[in-house]
Amino acid sequence: MEFDINMIRDPKCFAEGRLPARAFFDAMQPDGNGGHRSSVVLDLCGEWNFRYSEDYASAPHDFHKTDIDCNGWDTIQVPGHIQMQGYDRPHYTNTAYPWDGLENVAIGDVPEKFNPVGSYVKYFVRPDIPEGYGARIYFGGIESGAAIWLNGHFLGYKEDSFDAGEYDITEYLIPGINKLAVQVFKWTVGSWFEDQDFFRFSGIYRSVWIYSVPPVHLEDVGVRTLLDDDYLDAQLVVKTRAVGDGSLELLLNDADGAAVLRDTVLLALGEETSYPVSNPLLWSAEKPYLYTLRLTIRDTLGNETERVDIPVGFRRFEMKDGIMCINGRRIEFNGVNRHEFSCYTGRAVSYEETLADVLNMKANNINAIRTSHYPDDEPLYDLCDKYGIYMIAENNMETHGTWCTPEAHEHPELILPSDHMEYEPLLFDRIRSLYEIHKNHPSILIWSDGNESFGGDVIADMTGLLHTLDPDRLVHYESIFNDRRRPETSDMETQMYTSVEGVKAFLAEQHPRDGQFLRRHAQIYRTHAYGSQIPGRIYLGLYRPVDRHD
Repeated sequence: MEFDINMIRDPKCFAEGRLPARAFFDAMQPDGNGGHRSSVVLDLCGEWNFRYSEDYASAPHDFHKTDIDCNGWDTIQVPGHIQMQGYDRPHYTNTAYPWDGLENVAIGDVPEKFNPVGSYVKYFVRPDIPEGYGARIYFGGIESGAAIWLNGHFLGYKEDSFDAGEYDITEYLIPGINKLAVQVFKWTVGSWFEDQDFFRFSGIYRSVWIYSVPPVHLEDVGVRTLLDDDYLDAQLVVKTRAVGDGSLELLLNDADGAAVLRDTVLLALGEETSYPVSNPLLWSAEKPYLYTLRLTIRDTLGNETERVDIPVGFRRFEMKDGIMCINGRRIEFNGVNRHEFSCYTGRAVSYEETLADVLNMKANNINAIRTSHYPDDEPLYDLCDKYGIYMIAENNMETHGTWCTPEAHEHPELILPSDHMEYEPLLFDRIRSLYEIHKNHPSILIWSDGNESFGGDVIADMTGLLHTLDPDRLVHYESIFNDRRRPETSDMETQMYTSVEGVKAFLAEQHPRDGQFLRRHAQIYRTHAYGSQIPGRIYLGLYRPVDRHD
């Protein structure tokens, strides 16, 4: 397959050549000296060659070819946005689409007169990869769409600005100097579903690296912890996806390094095993206790090829009689919405900044985060596991500008995604990426379909897909408050921008005889309220159904 510019406006072309989404982990490989080293063999972050164009017509079209020398181009830092490095301009807009007023763009089409294109080139020396091993390239985040080539070969095309994409580059790596080329489009058809209230950027803004893959390899692992009804004993359920013949050793250690269980099984595609764990220490925001599941991969000769460590938190999250509970105890969420943002670099946020955010929230009694309004970079989820912060993990979807206009009320066919089934595969892919990449984090209690996208069959089906993929978590979608045609879209009701009087009325209706509950929750609301609305859309227990138990 070759790249065609029409891909950026085709809702069926959103992940060409991309490998299936998987859980994020760094596999360790034997270094030959009795130790281990990361499977990452080359970090491609740093200085890249770069050319900026205001539209595709003026952008270079053959720059990816090996006989085109791009060394004389400008340079740019990766990760980073082009708008924060002297090209185009940062553009903030809320509900309006960024091209509104500049070009008349039909629903589902893509701007042509002004649609900035960033052409990136990275020259690198072929990394040291053992003979017989494969190689893959990882892109943590590219906003908004990207075509990717290695040594003139088209690797694939991706949209979805906030989920990682990986590509097999084994057959295209050459000895000596290699040429990686990426062409980034600021707006694609996928941008209709990225109308979040934030600055609009573009570029390769998360990390890029190459990693090696042994012939006997762990592709993916999923971990579930199932507690009994007394919250005392558990089942550890491990599902693996592997390539090659050999064995898998499982070792569960507690936080002190003491072994809790050990087993060895044959490698198999999609193998699921379950193990009893007696009286494990439980994970919660107050006591975020983590075990470590070590998975050691061996070939048929018994040689170790990979080692993977997965943090495991035993916990049970559920809604009991309308009350959300962790390990049988009622949760009070003191939460905030968090955009992934730095005042210096936009959404290209460093680990140090993310850590500072988490520690600052913990120091101020914040125990919950909603990743508004898209998946964040992986370090945030790891830190929430480690320090104890509950998460509503939100999918990358917002179409606010299609339904908040007077025209939309007269022409509901303009609303996206609603019942436009042609967009369901694109959005299902985002749901699968959200789940597969982040499924092992105990901090995630609730999945969210997205933000402010009205309602309809497509979003209801997204909820159904999440329930199929994950029977252990709830699914949230706030906009059933705006469109109640499919109430089963959300397992709970949450209301944004509700006034103080509205909160009081809701609580009085749900708890007419529980004055203490009403007074306490009204006080929580006044503590956080600014004027008549909630800063950052803090959720205050407006859940459906609701129980009077404290």
